[in-house]
Amino acid sequence: MGHTVRATAVTAAVLIAAGALSGCAGTQTTQNTPVPAAVQPSPTQQFNDTDVQFVQQMILHHQQALMMADMAAQKAAGADVKQLAVQIGQEQSPEIEQMSTWLRQWGKAVPSMGPGMAMPSMSPPMGHGMMPSMGPMPDMGQMQNMTGEQFDQMFLQMMIAHHEGAVAMAKAEIAGGANPAAKQLAEKIQASQSAQIEQMRQMLGATPSPTS
Repeated sequence: MGHTVRATAVTAAVLIAAGALSGCAGTQTTQNTPVPAAVQPSPTQQFNDTDVQFVQQMILHHQQALMMADMAAQKAAGADVKQLAVQIGQEQSPEIEQMSTWLRQWGKAVPSMGPGMAMPSMSPPMGHGMMPSMGPMPDMGQMQNMTGEQFDQMFLQMMIAHHEGAVAMAKAEIAGGANPAAKQLAEKIQASQSAQIEQMRQMLGATPSPTS
């Protein structure tokens, strides 16, 4: 009888110990399971300060370009200048929308170029936080006072300088950004605006052809 009691006690102890080990193993599995998902961010969440700075400032930079392009569509004398202005608007408007969406997904502020910042001249809106070579805003008031071929020359000169600033900003994002989509956009901007810089330099060297 004593042997039976001892055997039962031993069996119970073994079962309790096994249950405890099983419970510990289950707890460990439950704790470890979500860790990989938490460590590896989604493409939307994967960003750093360079990405945020690039996107916020490129939105403002694009808005400046659109303002200049709208003015050129109305005042330019050369058909090629007007065509370039339309092309800039078609390329950069969707990019502004895309970058604004990213900022909202990241929980960051979406900047906007207010009317008071546009005329007659604009100062950098981001202060000490500017990306390299963003430079001063174009003097829109000076462009407003020009017409014909004189306007075309000024527009091309200012847009070349403006594009050069965007290329420098894109290079900084490619080098220091973390978000794959933002870096891909930076590569696109660098390629497209570099090509337009060469196009505008050729246009400046050619004799303007006013529209009739």
